[in-house]
Amino acid sequence: MPIRGTMGHAPILAFVDCGIGSNAGAIDGSGYTQPHARREVVISGNRVKTVDVHAHCIVPEAAQLIDHPLEAPGLLWSNVGDRLAQMDQSGVDVQALSINPYWYRTEHDAVAKLIQVQNEALVEFCASHQDRFTAFATAALQFPDLAVEQVEHAVRELGFRGIGVGGSVAGDDLANPRFHPFWAKCEELGVLVFMHPLGTRELEPSGRLAGNGLLTNTIGNPLETTIALSHLIFEGTLDRFPGLKICASHGGGFLPSYANRSDAVITTFPERVGPLPSKKPTEYIRDGQLYFDSIMFTGEGMRHLIAEAGIDHVVLGTDYPFPWNTSPVAHIMSVPGLSEEDRVKILGGTAAKLLGIGG
Repeated sequence: MPIRGTMGHAPILAFVDCGIGSNAGAIDGSGYTQPHARREVVISGNRVKTVDVHAHCIVPEAAQLIDHPLEAPGLLWSNVGDRLAQMDQSGVDVQALSINPYWYRTEHDAVAKLIQVQNEALVEFCASHQDRFTAFATAALQFPDLAVEQVEHAVRELGFRGIGVGGSVAGDDLANPRFHPFWAKCEELGVLVFMHPLGTRELEPSGRLAGNGLLTNTIGNPLETTIALSHLIFEGTLDRFPGLKICASHGGGFLPSYANRSDAVITTFPERVGPLPSKKPTEYIRDGQLYFDSIMFTGEGMRHLIAEAGIDHVVLGTDYPFPWNTSPVAHIMSVPGLSEEDRVKILGGTAAKLLGIGG
């Protein structure tokens, strides 16, 4: 639905509570569904479809194939009632489900079966809740030729519009040339690649991230994203595949806030940078290949991310079920200086286009 109104005025946000069907209620221990209210987002009188691009899940049947432990109960399919209840409470209409790759060190035949089970389960789950969920397909990047086949099947046969990847693959950077066939296939099919960090294992033996503060997550996760994106720029991957569309979680780590240093290193130490990328690093952030979710922690932080990346390249993310921000819509509405169209793009307009989600 088009957004109307006077752009010079602050948008009017409303949450509208309404009754919803029994299949969207919270499920109690007996299996019965308890009704709850769904909060619909309205800006200046117009309903806005909100899309969360960063929502975790797990397929137990796949994880059990390699005895992978469950990390958090909220990841389970059986908790769909709790998931829908949280979505409804926070004003999220659609979650784009993704699974953190835990299988990058699994051998060929086992991981081939795991990905098959996983992707088919994601399709089945989303089909049973068509108006509330979509998903990023999974692939075994440690075997690039197999990953290409899996992406082809996921998109052409199963109907996926996005692929999820980690920030590295068993110690190899995503810019490693052995992954070129994977990137080429993603570019060919026009899918959005959602990148989520797996941490910085190489730093952990040193003990530098030990101690208080959960630094393996607090620093390690955004650091890996920063490293991965920087390699994709400086190793020429984004130049080689100009049609790639990559969405980086957690606001792109530290890169958007400090990318001007990457610009400066080219002129400060040109002989040490290596082959130069075709553009300044900041131009890759602003010119269309990279997108960033909204997991920042203040309105001012969001304002800065938007200033660096551009309004068309920031999308809503929550990191469900991990409660970094339980008021994602209000968070976007707190960002100063945005127009109605700006807020609609971040809340769901841009993600809907990237993932082929109808109005």
